[in-house]
Amino acid sequence: MSGRGLEGYYRAGRRVLSRCQVRVAGREPLVVQARMVAADRVRFVGTLRVTPHGGPDPDVVVEWTRSADGTERITLRSAALRPLRLPVEVALGTDLADLGAIAAGAVGPELTASVHDAGLRWSCATGTSCVTADPPPADALASAGLLRWHFDVPPGGSVTVELRVRLDSAGPVRAMGRAATSPLAPARATGDDPRVPVLLRTSVEDLQALLVRDPTHPMDTHLAAGAPWRCGLAPAEALAAARMTLPLGTRLAAGTLRTLSRTQVSGGGPQSGLIPGPRRDAGAHLPPGCTGTEATLLFPVLLAEARRWGLPDQETEELMPAAERCLSWLRAAVGEGPYLRDPQPGGPVRCETQAHAHRAALLGSDLLDAFGRPGGGGLRDWAHRLRAAFRQDFWIDDRGGGRPAAARTPDGRSLPHLGATTVHLLDTGLLGGGEHAPGLLDKVQTEQLARLLGSPAMDSGWGLRGLGAKETGYNAFGHRSGAVRVHETAIAVAGLTAAGYEKEAGSLLRGVLAAAEAFGHRLPEMYAGEQRTEGSAPLPHPAACRPAATAAASGVLLLTTLAGIRPDAPAGTVTLRPMDSAPLGEIGLTGLRVAGAPFSVRISRLGLAMVEEATDGLQLGV
Repeated sequence: MSGRGLEGYYRAGRRVLSRCQVRVAGREPLVVQARMVAADRVRFVGTLRVTPHGGPDPDVVVEWTRSADGTERITLRSAALRPLRLPVEVALGTDLADLGAIAAGAVGPELTASVHDAGLRWSCATGTSCVTADPPPADALASAGLLRWHFDVPPGGSVTVELRVRLDSAGPVRAMGRAATSPLAPARATGDDPRVPVLLRTSVEDLQALLVRDPTHPMDTHLAAGAPWRCGLAPAEALAAARMTLPLGTRLAAGTLRTLSRTQVSGGGPQSGLIPGPRRDAGAHLPPGCTGTEATLLFPVLLAEARRWGLPDQETEELMPAAERCLSWLRAAVGEGPYLRDPQPGGPVRCETQAHAHRAALLGSDLLDAFGRPGGGGLRDWAHRLRAAFRQDFWIDDRGGGRPAAARTPDGRSLPHLGATTVHLLDTGLLGGGEHAPGLLDKVQTEQLARLLGSPAMDSGWGLRGLGAKETGYNAFGHRSGAVRVHETAIAVAGLTAAGYEKEAGSLLRGVLAAAEAFGHRLPEMYAGEQRTEGSAPLPHPAACRPAATAAASGVLLLTTLAGIRPDAPAGTVTLRPMDSAPLGEIGLTGLRVAGAPFSVRISRLGLAMVEEATDGLQLGV
């Protein structure tokens, strides 16, 4: 860590250490490898040549492990033929800057350190951080932020220095993801493609690392959005990730739903029933969107689908009042019109919001009917009116066959730019008997959207661009205007597969799998939408979270989409709709969960599915 840009240790929204540089015998090691070995751990290896006239080979290897719990472990190994006396110094510094200021590039200079115990301390009006060393340094120079040692290392010997970084007043770091009570099943994959098992294993590891307990209800867990920028609860992302991980069990979904139900706005007023959430950038063409709207619409969808995957009726019924409040908010917000508008005055009518609302209405009505609650018929009637209006108002005819509008302005103008948010039109949601709910587009429009998503303008070869490469405002690094967002690509693969467009789905799937390999199978939240060429590699995005909840959960969705698992636990059935094209060859998935029991399935090279393990009484649907 050099102290430049975004580098540093973060704790409780503050950078507690921004600079940590090692010098051995007055020189920095030459780093020959740096890689993430787990979601919360990075390993660096460097070399040095310290023996005069010793030839070209390095005689000291420096192995440096950095862990998210605040531990820096530095080991020096000697390959010299004689004993070495190695002076070692570590230069440390921090600005104790706020996370938001760092993201905006508005930070001040480093603070002056003071000597404290076996290390250094930095203080400002907003907090205090310190670094302690084991063994204690022989010398500490506060003005330069230096800790110094002199080690005598025998031939073939090694020495280790461990640094502990902490923020005073912050509680201890708890590795929830490593607890024995994890809500995620330890799923495994096998197959012809060697990347498949690594992607699933790494995705599950990343999800484990991002698990967070509700401090007031420690039995309930949810996923932090991602490290380092969004380590707290982001409602829409937490719900979306929990939904994609339903094949790993329903416990995470239940914990996420219970946690968010406690944040729901109560009482009267237009916001009653809303799950609050921050605003999110929507690119160059639209104002920021309200993630609270998305979270409120995702809540009943996740509850309905978790029930299909095996969430017990008792737990489902306990969450029904919160789901009913979400659906009541939807009906009140729509009023007499067909569309759900943005909550801010003069806001647009977004395409993706209508897709979320339509899915919530259909799955919500199904849920209400199942538990004998009123209101299902009214939601279905509104969804029917929305479909009719949407197919007319949101479809833009052009020479290329047409496209869905990204949004409509308050004065009725259509915004025609083509972006990845249209994939939500293909994500209609799971009903009973293995059937998907009807979508907002008709068959011809769906076919045209599939063609557009599979075009070179949208499919970068590494995944789906956030904005088409031919659109005004396209930026390969734009958060919502060109970068590949893994979550939306996974939704596209699942939606295209369900609609029968496997060629386009397979291309996107192979692109993300190739990108995952380039990222060590640990998918970031997003990466640049540069076109893939022979011998190229995906470009990392400097502001992407990695690990990220939706990206890790996307790995689960992508691989389970190959099997097309559609459970209906209340009816005691599971339907399989595997990809006929078998784009990755044979694949086996074990350790999944359906109806609360282990579930394993194998897909042949011919695209045929066979259940290898399931709970007694679970019947294979047609």
